[in-house]
Amino acid sequence: MKEYNVGIIGATGMVGQRFVLLLAKHPWFKVKVVAASPRSAGKSYRDAVAGKWKFDCEIPENIAALSVKNAIDDIQEIASEVDFVFCAVDMKKDDIKALEVAYAKAECPVISNNSAFRMTDDIPMVIPEINSDHIKVIEAQRKRLGTKRGFIAVKSNCSLQSYVPAIYPLDKKFGIKDVLVCTYQAISGAGKTFETWPEMIDNVIPFIGGEEEKSEKEPLKIWGKVEDGKIVNATSPAFTAQCIRVPVSDGHLGAVFMRFKDGKKPSREEIIECWNNYSGRAQELDLPSAPKQFLHYFNEDNLPQTKLQRDLEGGMAISLGRLREDTQYDYKFVCLSHNTLRGAAGGGVLFAELLCAEGYLD
Repeated sequence: MKEYNVGIIGATGMVGQRFVLLLAKHPWFKVKVVAASPRSAGKSYRDAVAGKWKFDCEIPENIAALSVKNAIDDIQEIASEVDFVFCAVDMKKDDIKALEVAYAKAECPVISNNSAFRMTDDIPMVIPEINSDHIKVIEAQRKRLGTKRGFIAVKSNCSLQSYVPAIYPLDKKFGIKDVLVCTYQAISGAGKTFETWPEMIDNVIPFIGGEEEKSEKEPLKIWGKVEDGKIVNATSPAFTAQCIRVPVSDGHLGAVFMRFKDGKKPSREEIIECWNNYSGRAQELDLPSAPKQFLHYFNEDNLPQTKLQRDLEGGMAISLGRLREDTQYDYKFVCLSHNTLRGAAGGGVLFAELLCAEGYLD
């Protein structure tokens, strides 16, 4: 695989910092540009994140000395220096849309961590192990934008990453009618640490703005089919969600209840076998960031635990456990994903690897 020069737009935020760490020694991607708001522009990356670096490890030296560019005013310059960009900015939705379209029209592909374009029907929102075929809508999007190389691709919301990978293979094999999920989400999902959000210590907040709507609607796009250059959302399974912020640094835990179609209830052993044997395009292509085993089922009653399993396979694997029959639904189980790795920057890097391997970033 050739080496690609990449940029990180929104490099000073928590997800941007996670991109920096993941890409510092990536075998395919070399960070050529870091960009942020005008107040950070012109500073070295080290100085721009001074006092707000979120991680215990040091800033990678090969990136610390880079001069931060203006993410808004330097689009043409950035586009001329990189093959594509990762975007993780903290802006209003309309401003994000304008920014990402500007990069795409500058013939610079955008792999976005933002939610602004997730439900646009010619913009792929991909979990590489599940709906990798959705990337073929990029050609229709390029025609709409009038670009040759430029396009926008997005990753799904972090809250989905624990339960959608578990539900999808079961639905494809057995058919699932409806799903109820409660997610218990880490504070890093809000870009916070306990130092910057002390109110979360010894506390639970039963509301995360916009999260439940995303958790219910986005899976139906992932389940959707590409028809005539657009992704047509699925109509089932039906999802209902409740999302809660809990005093955990990293890792989103889900409690899931599921009901199968037409009374076709598989055995517990059949479900676990389906999980253990499932893999996707990311594993087929042996992408650098792909977990070898996508879904890990734990037989112990007290697993998975957020602190113990969130970093499984570099934080890119999904942990499952406590599968048992339910008195109202057919089955219930718990699931866990690392929200800033699989759910954010790591998922974005894996998506970019898929796009490279399939030729969309050449």
